[in-house]
Amino acid sequence: MKDIRRIGIMTGGGDCPGLNAVIRAVAKTAMSMYGVEAYGIEDGFLGLIENRIHPLTYDDVSNILTRGGTILGTSNKADPARFAVRVGADGKPVFEDMTPKVLANVEAHKLDAIVCIGGDGTMTGAANLCRHGVRIVGVPKTIDNDLMHTEITFGFQTAVATATDALDKIHTTASSHHRVMLVEIMGRNAGWLTLESGIASGADIILIPEIPYELDAVCEACLRRSRHGKKFTIVAVSEGARARGGGQVIQRIVPDSPDPVRLGGIAHVLVDQIAQRTGLEVRATVLGHVQRGGTPVACDRVLATRFGFHAMELLAAGRFNELVVMQNSQLTSVPIESVAGKQRLVPADHPLIAAARAVGTSFGEK
Repeated sequence: MKDIRRIGIMTGGGDCPGLNAVIRAVAKTAMSMYGVEAYGIEDGFLGLIENRIHPLTYDDVSNILTRGGTILGTSNKADPARFAVRVGADGKPVFEDMTPKVLANVEAHKLDAIVCIGGDGTMTGAANLCRHGVRIVGVPKTIDNDLMHTEITFGFQTAVATATDALDKIHTTASSHHRVMLVEIMGRNAGWLTLESGIASGADIILIPEIPYELDAVCEACLRRSRHGKKFTIVAVSEGARARGGGQVIQRIVPDSPDPVRLGGIAHVLVDQIAQRTGLEVRATVLGHVQRGGTPVACDRVLATRFGFHAMELLAAGRFNELVVMQNSQLTSVPIESVAGKQRLVPADHPLIAAARAVGTSFGEK
């Protein structure tokens, strides 16, 4: 660590439980174990662009282990290589490369390295800075659990617990009113969150992006339960699920975002379709951002602490431009470039899918 005296810490992309636990682990390890100064970068890459960077004290990062969100703030719209600076005459955003400004701010604050906490979008931005000479170590974060080359990301298990609790509560209402209840769960193009919370709650039907569903099969599964005296059905549906031969349901487009497509609304589409075909009473609940919030569960606190500590170990070893990952239940690292702009999807032959099918769960297949 002789050539690293000051590091920056930033959180990018959507928030999730456990971010503060990583900040705490990185900053405290830097200060107490290595005698390195820690600086907080506000609102992800936006703070690097706008030069909002400040020193962190030991007190600043104390008593934040259990807090949700991030004390540094975050942004999922600030890509230094393609940053929206204004709206053009045609009403569309005008983008500029702010990388030179970021490099100048890193130099001005004498940041010898940056610990970048985020998902695939954040790592895409980090990879660009790596190519321009910024020394970065990444920490994998997303409730979607879709980052390549790591078995788990912190925040995922808390989101699974939140979604499972919601499904459990919906279960009692569905049973009381004899309804088909659809619960829409986050995850973008990956079905990990829907799959695990669906299995944990005993959902009767699980619809994920990786397995396009047949509407007839979904309706038949609902009717089959009704014919066998089961007067309700629980459907866990990923926001990215789609019918075979169809497309995903897009809620809106955010033109100035690096990832402009926002999925959502598939549950409401299915409500009308299932009701019309089956004659059953159908309702939908969209969990939305509640899945990102709250206190991290114990395993996410532990995982976030381990990730943060290992990030500092990589810096101490001079291993820059790498991402901390979990493989075969062991911490290791991979090049940030290898995960940038990629998503880890649920394999069709994953053991969890086989287990769910074995206990009678439908994936909307004929």
